[in-house]
Amino acid sequence: MEKIISDKNNLQVLFEDNHIIVVNKRPGDIVQGDKTGDKPLSEVVKSYLKEKYNKPGNVYLGVVHRLDRPTSGIVLFAKTSKALPRLNKLFQEKAAQKTYWAIVKNSPPKKSDTLVHFLKRNPKQNKSYAHIKEVPESKKAILEYRLLKKLDNYFLLEVDLHTGRHHQIRSQLSAIGSPIKGDLKYGFDRSNKDASIHLHAKELKFIHPVKKEEIQIIAPPPDEVLWNNCID
Repeated sequence: MEKIISDKNNLQVLFEDNHIIVVNKRPGDIVQGDKTGDKPLSEVVKSYLKEKYNKPGNVYLGVVHRLDRPTSGIVLFAKTSKALPRLNKLFQEKAAQKTYWAIVKNSPPKKSDTLVHFLKRNPKQNKSYAHIKEVPESKKAILEYRLLKKLDNYFLLEVDLHTGRHHQIRSQLSAIGSPIKGDLKYGFDRSNKDASIHLHAKELKFIHPVKKEEIQIIAPPPDEVLWNNCID
């Protein structure tokens, strides 16, 4: 497990070298700027690098992938223009292994399964609908899940993503009757107080874009009662 290098200014850096930096996103943070005008995580990381290395002028930082605003967990950034296209290619070719934890309301039909749906995105609603059969403008979505633990009122699932679709885990788990805690958009009955949802990008494995060695990052979930019960 990678050591947490820094949590200065609430930025939890999980791994950093000359070419990449990996942080543990808090629920509520946005990865890139959007219409809200809120300061994105990418700018927070730039400020951290500028201060840490005393850099004059602008700091280079490439956004490789994103997480939904209400989720938490691993976000990888490129620190060099050499690393960015290589990391982009890695993600496009599905060569990065992503594992999530999700706390859901209802036990899924099976203890472990592979889910295949066709997701159709509705941009106006910012929502993806899961269909069993292919429909026009839909994209195939595949994930595997395992039931890890039964909590008092909830269930902890571990999810491996095979495709990276819009709201994929949220939509697919909702489609089998197991919406994620706090996820009103996908069928949970009430929101979490902090507007988060209990979905956490826990582990990322990939080949380093320059050193060509395997990197494994593990991010601790938020320090919160329900998540803490999953770890005990």
